[in-house]
Amino acid sequence: MSAEEKTRILILDDEPIVCKRLKPAFEKLGYEVEIFTSSSDAMARIKEQDFDIVITDLKMEGVDGMEFLSAVKERSPATEVIVITGFATMETAKESFQKGVFDFVAKPFKISEIREVVKKAEKKKKEAGG
Repeated sequence: MSAEEKTRILILDDEPIVCKRLKPAFEKLGYEVEIFTSSSDAMARIKEQDFDIVITDLKMEGVDGMEFLSAVKERSPATEVIVITGFATMETAKESFQKGVFDFVAKPFKISEIREVVKKAEKKKKEAGG
């Protein structure tokens, strides 16, 4: 992977406002960002494109976040998944971490919080050599 290649981020949240806030924030930092408010659309997308980092909500219509993050990890184990949720319980957290989630961000979050987590995930990926 060349240095010019931007880190690709996929954001899935059924609240359009979340996507609208995050996309410009990350693009400004030089990331390549794709946003989805429909989990089935995002599901189709991850089958055709690998992403470095996936940020997903857990509670959504249709495919839920757990299912989605399992699919992401199955297809691309190197992808770091960050979960944003307004319903973080110990159970959900435990299940997510078992599935290989990188970190959890509780709603409502500040852009700066999620930016920090993305930077850490990116660093971990680079150190892992890919």
